[in-house]
Amino acid sequence: MRKAIEFMNRLEELRIAYRLHKSRDFSITVYIAVPGERWEVDFLFEEESNECTGVWVERFKSSGHLMGEEELEVLFRDFAD
Repeated sequence: MRKAIEFMNRLEELRIAYRLHKSRDFSITVYIAVPGERWEVDFLFEEESNECTGVWVERFKSSGHLMGEEELEVLFRDFAD
């Protein structure tokens, strides 16, 4: 757990906002949004000891291209169940 806490402390020191989510039984996801990017950082823990067993980082970068309201219909069409 220490590694996750140290990571969040560093974000706070740098004044980078984040939010937490428990996505699986033994992991915590830290969501971070910075200008032009979004990060998802997963901390995986051992069930018995709570020791961190791994960290996964995924970055999503914006192309910088903005779309109009009509793009909402495309999103609804492409991602509806």
